Amino acid sequence: MIVVSGIQPTGKPHLGNYLGAIKNYVKLQDEAVANNGKCLIFLADLHAISMPHNPAELHAATLEMVATLVACGLDPSKTVLFNQAQVPAHAELQWLLMGTARMGWLNRMTQWKDKAGKNREGQSAALFSYPVLQAADVLLYQATHVPVGDDQKQHLELARDIAQKFNNDFASEEDPVFTLPDPFIPETAARIMSLRDGSKKMSKSDPSDMSRISLTDDADTMAQKVKKAKTDPEPLPSEVAGLAERPEALNLVSIYAALAETTAEQVLADHGGAGFGQFKPALAELMVSVLSPIRDRFVELKDDREQLDAILARGAAQAREQGTPTLDAAYKALGLVRG
Repeated sequence: MIVVSGIQPTGKPHLGNYLGAIKNYVKLQDEAVANNGKCLIFLADLHAISMPHNPAELHAATLEMVATLVACGLDPSKTVLFNQAQVPAHAELQWLLMGTARMGWLNRMTQWKDKAGKNREGQSAALFSYPVLQAADVLLYQATHVPVGDDQKQHLELARDIAQKFNNDFASEEDPVFTLPDPFIPETAARIMSLRDGSKKMSKSDPSDMSRISLTDDADTMAQKVKKAKTDPEPLPSEVAGLAERPEALNLVSIYAALAETTAEQVLADHGGAGFGQFKPALAELMVSVLSPIRDRFVELKDDREQLDAILARGAAQAREQGTPTLDAAYKALGLVRG
């Protein structure tokens, strides 16, 4: 079992990132170790430059994300934690795979259409081709499992298509260059929505800070954001079916269930009939109890530049070592001669 996943170091990590991805990274780390496997988690700083960015802010955000991941429970002694820019093999393999990827495949990527909008001609070539870099990210390490949400399934399918075509064109069935990675969709992956609009995902890019719980928020700020979260006037139902047309209520119940590591059904069994004047304080109390230790650890780590740099350097060295055999095999398969 080789688990590989990346997270962009842009913006402040929020509750949706933690419950939807980071919390599961910690579980996967422990599962991989228990099964004599490997877990590689990287900061996707090369992906970040596909969009306009501030170099100083990107650098600071990369270190901040390392502090966040460690504060949330990722253990650099169990997980290979690194940033792409320190492992040139990611960019090298992307270029080797560009000859195999097809324009039609990339044109069909939903996220390309969404991010480019109507001004496709004005977008960077990196934005168009970054799914090939995503393929390189996982194929480089012979990943067997890649945690994905609904918005990334298409990109993993592309990675599999690229790997399959490369193997067919340049390798043998008995000795393929790349492993075809399988999607890993955690059973407990929570889809956390905006506190201001239950139909939209919680996002770093939302202009309203009140729409999200940042992992850097203090206890009072968390409590205030929960208190002011959009709801409706009806009390909580006793069954999940009663939340079908109530997206904001469903979101708060889902957040409670994810933080308590229980089910929405159990939350409603305990709180059904309660109004939000009663439920919101209970949610805020739970949220503070779960997230405050993470925030305290983050505050302790975020300014320790020496420790953060050391974590990234050590992880990058491990990643370079693990990725080298695959990169060498890809060069050889293509008939490229290197010194």
